[in-house]
Amino acid sequence: MNFKLLRVAPVAACMAAMFLSSASAHHSFAMFDQDKIVTMEGTVTEFEWINPHSWLHFTATSEDGQEQEWSIELASVGQQVRAGWTPETLKPGDPITIEFNPLRDGTRGGTLLNVTLPNGEKLGHGGMPANPITTN
Repeated sequence: MNFKLLRVAPVAACMAAMFLSSASAHHSFAMFDQDKIVTMEGTVTEFEWINPHSWLHFTATSEDGQEQEWSIELASVGQQVRAGWTPETLKPGDPITIEFNPLRDGTRGGTLLNVTLPNGEKLGHGGMPANPITTN
């Protein structure tokens, strides 16, 4: 019996270490002001279809007429696929309307709530539970 325990214990320890390291590696969303929603019109400059999070970069015109680059975090590729996204969903030059929770520190970034594509289709953030855009 002791030999069985000695063989199983290392496997169990490795599995626990893998679970704990991946669970603790994910960042908090406290950096986003989830009480504030920003809506902007802009033009896609880059769409990064990568894990652990995809990124949407776009330019928008500020109130003083200056072009500004914004970076918006999306969910993982797998979650975005389940919400209807593909690597070709957005291309540089595409006009978009985007809603997002901004960064608390005021830098030009945030986490996606939804985006309206050039064809009028609206897609949401794949990582959000009960996303009304993807459950209709």
